[in-house]
Amino acid sequence: MDVTNLLSAEWWIVTFGLIGILTIIFAETGLLIGFFLPGDSLLVVAGMGASAEVASAVGLDTPFPLPVLLVGAPVCAIAGAQLGHYIGAKAGPRLFARPDSRLFKQEYVEKAQYYFEKFGPEKAVVLARFIPIVRTFLNPVAGMLGMKPRRFLIWNIVGGVLWTDGLLLFGYYVGKLVPNVDRYILPGAAVIILLSVIPIIREVMKNRKAAKAAALGLPVPPPPGPKGKHHRETA
Repeated sequence: MDVTNLLSAEWWIVTFGLIGILTIIFAETGLLIGFFLPGDSLLVVAGMGASAEVASAVGLDTPFPLPVLLVGAPVCAIAGAQLGHYIGAKAGPRLFARPDSRLFKQEYVEKAQYYFEKFGPEKAVVLARFIPIVRTFLNPVAGMLGMKPRRFLIWNIVGGVLWTDGLLLFGYYVGKLVPNVDRYILPGAAVIILLSVIPIIREVMKNRKAAKAAALGLPVPPPPGPKGKHHRETA
């Protein structure tokens, strides 16, 4: 197995099938070690695999059952995020106090907390679904900052359904309507990944500008504070 296969949605789908898809969706949203998994492109390609036109072209024996995907994917995404929230609520700051390693970076946690504070808890939980890495770390950050489980669950359901079923249906209809779409799976997945990381790239550039301005003694605008009523909710 080539290491690059780990980032290839098509490889995951052909190798592990439907169960693998659902497992990856759960792991990416519920386990901190799952942030590198190809969530967005995986859902789009899985949706394509539900059309007979694409299934045979990518090496599937039969198309994926679309109703199972439309129910199973959001359930796994929601369950994974709830697990992440629970871990953050129970482990708290101890979970994120570890030093940087090859996989775990404090900047991932800081970025998730930034979105939580910038958009407020509800919007952040929904929007994070569409941002790689942030969607993995925001769930435990929400738990650590005291977002109530019931409140988190409501917006977790909204974000989970929009993210999974939206991308699955997009992939399904692209697979049905675009001739020979299997030829464009790899470049298409690359475009999806690029579009999804644009917000992160923008924030990194802004942070670098701010750091450069501070080094030169120029005035630096203050970071945005929390928009919600409480930075940390009470139990």
